[in-house]
Amino acid sequence: MTDKFVNLKKMFVKEINKIVLIGSGNVATHLALALTKKGKKIIHIYGRTISKVKKLAGKINSSFSDRPEDIPDDAELYIISVSDDAICDVLKKIDFANKLIVHTSGTSHIEILKNSSDNFGIFYPLQTFTADINIDFKNTPMCIEANTKENEILLSDLAKSISNNVYVISSEERKILHVCAVFVSNFSNFMYSIADDILEKHNLSFDILKPLILESAKKIISNKPKDVQTGPAFRKDQKTIEEHIDFLSDSEDYKNIYKILSDHIIKGHK
Repeated sequence: MTDKFVNLKKMFVKEINKIVLIGSGNVATHLALALTKKGKKIIHIYGRTISKVKKLAGKINSSFSDRPEDIPDDAELYIISVSDDAICDVLKKIDFANKLIVHTSGTSHIEILKNSSDNFGIFYPLQTFTADINIDFKNTPMCIEANTKENEILLSDLAKSISNNVYVISSEERKILHVCAVFVSNFSNFMYSIADDILEKHNLSFDILKPLILESAKKIISNKPKDVQTGPAFRKDQKTIEEHIDFLSDSEDYKNIYKILSDHIIKGHK
């Protein structure tokens, strides 16, 4: 009885293999490469900038166009990987005919897709993407959401083909994650940029700071960030803080950022 049930399941559960990709930016590029590497076929890439679309299509041997009417209608999944502001524009231009469609946004709600198809979801990689810098997708969290259980299974299986970390996450939870991702990645990187700028002005190399950056990141793998906080603000070393602020007096922006962060660290560790 059990064997028959398993065989029936294998007959009726579909696997996503043929994909149309809408977009050619950093997220779209890394997704296309990761999916292709795992044997999935990106049968077509559509985008507004034909030079970028053509370049990406050449990497994965896919057809491409900048005209919505050229998009094939026989794909099993349509991935919309464009900026949040452009998602609605894509949905207005393309008739998805109730095929399974997803977007890759960290903030846009799943409901934005409901008027374009009866089958829709989210396929969001929680990672920082930069052109021409390889990403280890196996360790990249994939956040999945779908309007039906069947679509959730399809998207989860696809995500598991490229990642070891797949999560079923609601739109509200995804927005929270995205806000936090901005803090830990985008804002942290901006702090690195400030340090790099200051060091360049004084003919010092940013390379000297890299071991510190790596060690700081390594600590929070097995500890809560608050438990491994260090520095003059954590120690409430007002003399050092004042000296630093005085040093930064030629840059009002950097000085204000330093003061705001130091004040919050002090408040957080009373």
